[in-house]
Amino acid sequence: MTEIVPVSGPELVTYADELAALLVDTVHDGASVGFLDPLDRGAAADWWRERARAVEAGTLRVWLARDGERVAGTVSLVPASLPNARHRAEVAKLMVRPSGRGRGLGRALLAAVDDWAASEGLSLLVLDTETGSAAERLYRAAGWTECGSVPEYARDPAGTLRATTFYYKTPGERGKGGKPDATAGPDGAGATMGGDAF
Repeated sequence: MTEIVPVSGPELVTYADELAALLVDTVHDGASVGFLDPLDRGAAADWWRERARAVEAGTLRVWLARDGERVAGTVSLVPASLPNARHRAEVAKLMVRPSGRGRGLGRALLAAVDDWAASEGLSLLVLDTETGSAAERLYRAAGWTECGSVPEYARDPAGTLRATTFYYKTPGERGKGGKPDATAGPDGAGATMGGDAF
């Protein structure tokens, strides 16, 4: 059974190799999450380890979808730090292993972020993803609202410049019944935040 859990900085370091494998697989599968293909697994593990300090400082939140000890997916949240923006946060690096898609893990990860944001009193969540990607279906089904796109905003894993579409939602509001949608496509590969949110 898969469980969605938040992780501490030390736990993030512990799971860095598993997260690296997830990131490499996701990029190789074509998801635009800020990296180019091929992505070196060692470099991906280092990238995750470097996030641990931000998690400990509270400037980054990371959740894992765990299937036993195996990481099946992840999502991150970057709370805004400036005084006039502390009501909002950015969703980033939503990824589900290609072999685990279509089971509602993307929706479950988004719901965990949404629940935490609502419990913390945040009133706005934002994210962006590659325009035309299957991830857009997931976000719409989960209650996110499209607010525009920017052409040639980020490179896809093959290095081609692609348009990016931006979405927002109010924490606590669920889309289409508030339950996982197994027809939502790749179920979470692609919240890019421009590819460089953290």
